[in-house]
Amino acid sequence: MKVAVLSSFYPLRGGISQFNASLLEGLGKCAFDTRAYSFSRQYPDFLFPGKTQYVTPEDEATPVQAEAILDTVNPFSYIRTARAIREWGADLLVMKYWMSWFAPSLGYVARHAGCKSVVILDNVIPHEPHWFDKPLTRYFLKGCTGFVSMSESVEKDLLQLRPDAPHILLPHPLYSHFGEKLPREEAQRKLGLRPGLKTLLFFGLIREYKGLDILLQAFRTLPEDYQLIIAGEPYGSFDKYQALIDTMPGKERVHVFPDYIRDSEVKRFFSAADVVVLPYRSATQSGISAIAYHFDIPMVVTDVGGLKGTIGDRGTGIVASAPDPLVIREEILRFFADPALRESCIAAIGREKQRLGWDAFCRSLAGFADTL
Repeated sequence: MKVAVLSSFYPLRGGISQFNASLLEGLGKCAFDTRAYSFSRQYPDFLFPGKTQYVTPEDEATPVQAEAILDTVNPFSYIRTARAIREWGADLLVMKYWMSWFAPSLGYVARHAGCKSVVILDNVIPHEPHWFDKPLTRYFLKGCTGFVSMSESVEKDLLQLRPDAPHILLPHPLYSHFGEKLPREEAQRKLGLRPGLKTLLFFGLIREYKGLDILLQAFRTLPEDYQLIIAGEPYGSFDKYQALIDTMPGKERVHVFPDYIRDSEVKRFFSAADVVVLPYRSATQSGISAIAYHFDIPMVVTDVGGLKGTIGDRGTGIVASAPDPLVIREEILRFFADPALRESCIAAIGREKQRLGWDAFCRSLAGFADTL
């Protein structure tokens, strides 16, 4: 079977490109004939709040051979992309969808690629919604053949906008390309952390819905034997978070790395941490949890979106009842007060690592496509 994958690929950077690289490799291992198609322009610069959309020489990203053909701003490129996939003779088109900006371009290609299309949904409705999201997403969903959701909350959003959608629920596979875990003392030394402190990690792109301000307010009331790592590129200004840090009595125990974290450096942050904290105001699933699993790090998450089902119900972390500083604080304290709880979470992570491989994900996706 010929499988075309149309989404973000190298040299575009970020979690979605990382996911797609692993997906392409997994489909290849399952003996499918694959071809990658990417964006010649993913977003106009004015819509992208980060520093750059592209890998830099320091990123050390693994190159992926992909045809950069789809310009989301240029409708003529929609026609060229659909024609290229059609002329290659694809039996299946796989796409990722996470925001309505991509609805016109991907929706057109899905309708004219000449094959079945299966969409892996990161989000149906964005974390920071606008009035135009639902109509554009309805247009996109109507043009696709089948859908893969990676959490029950995304599945629910899908069925609200397209009740008749053929769909399957597959959990987010684990990332495994970040290398082996380092000794804790070595990782903390490399990051300039104080040894022996209980270490919290907030990791990933810093956006309003991810609740870093909530975690900072919770951290300021924790005892002096706690420290916090903040690692990730801000989408927008970091000023309001820095203002919170500056007013803390223990601000020297907050270690900020406000840049895009290269793949080769990810292991330092997770190896140095005792627990990953996801204090999100809204969520579907989180790719950060897939990294935490790889490094055997439990999580404290909020009860939003699919986090309870994918983490709390699996026993790999603690679920705080609300994105509230006092609630987050109490759950962090509970995690460290109960060594048996930590060991239970780590054991559950081991079970998840056996279940969530890329081969299984890709075979399930292809099997679902065969039923359409």
